[in-house]
Amino acid sequence: LPSVPPSDSTVALGAAFSPSAAPGAQQVQGKSRLREGGGRPWCPRLPGAAFTCLETAFRLDALHRQMKLLGEDNPVSKLQVKLEPGVNPSNLMNLFTYEKGYCFVYYLSQLCGDPQNFDSFLRAYVEKYKFSSVVAQDLLDSFLNFFPELKEQSVDSKAGLEFERWLNATGPPLAEPDLSQGSSLTRPVETLFHLWTAEPLDQAAASASSIDITKWKTFQTVLFLDRLLDGSPLPQEVVMRLSKCYSSLLDSMNAEIRIRWLQIVVRNDYYPDLYKVRRFLESQMSRMYTIPLYEDLCTGALKSFALEVFYQTQGRLHPNLRKTIQQILAQGLASPAPTDTPPLAIATDTPALLLEDKPPEATNGAISLRDVNVSA
Repeated sequence: LPSVPPSDSTVALGAAFSPSAAPGAQQVQGKSRLREGGGRPWCPRLPGAAFTCLETAFRLDALHRQMKLLGEDNPVSKLQVKLEPGVNPSNLMNLFTYEKGYCFVYYLSQLCGDPQNFDSFLRAYVEKYKFSSVVAQDLLDSFLNFFPELKEQSVDSKAGLEFERWLNATGPPLAEPDLSQGSSLTRPVETLFHLWTAEPLDQAAASASSIDITKWKTFQTVLFLDRLLDGSPLPQEVVMRLSKCYSSLLDSMNAEIRIRWLQIVVRNDYYPDLYKVRRFLESQMSRMYTIPLYEDLCTGALKSFALEVFYQTQGRLHPNLRKTIQQILAQGLASPAPTDTPPLAIATDTPALLLEDKPPEATNGAISLRDVNVSA
């Protein structure tokens, strides 16, 4: 961990890249306030190096996933977005703010050589700007003034890694941290993922794997499930075996883990576990746990299921969240169903599957309403 406590150094640096760091940013007990993401060490070194690298791998995965959805030219992917009239600041606090900023801070630390040098800069930076608001240029000016030899080398203008480009260019980070120290935690994730996605699937090897996910750290489990989500839709055989091996285990884990399994269930139209989606949405009133599921439900063949669950739970939702979900449902119901996917028949022979709060006795037959190999 850094010599300077992360609660000081990371917040001070991270806030410099956030729109809220402009003059007039909210102050709490004399310190600039930064939302989630401020407590991760900037430098993955012992002790805790492996875990820091694992968390960073997970977050960078999420960053690149978001990049694929938005496109590399999207203005929101800039590290420093101009706060213009009519722009909601909340929309500018995103993965790019945190993860691109984290990569930039890591890059700055590498320019200093010995980590103790960067720690010394952090102490001076925090001492100078404590109890005040800062912007990105304050950080960069302080950095170059603290290291005059780096200023003489014009590190701020190094081709392809210009500070101005870090701040104002769209797209992924210009450089990413070396995460090799996290291999002891990431390697088991990669091994298990490749076992389950091998073609053809070796059921015996995957099911009998010696890797026990109940002993994993949360970031290992979510990284594994995120990889499966990225590969969805999966073959029906794979989803069935995954459910048999892990579904009951995941039930007892936290919401960050369970929502990922339920998204796999939804994206693969895996009806035997659909009742768990209902239960989850009945118990979760947070945007971060409801919006992703409703978006997935409204993308494929489960729009009617989403509508039914919403009508049964809307009274317990915050008005703003209820309005957002209504918009998702309206867009989903307005879009045509996939031409190669039969609609979900609630009014015929499947009401028990959708309306009951427990799974049906049978595990095949009527519940195999569509081929999960077909992309929703």
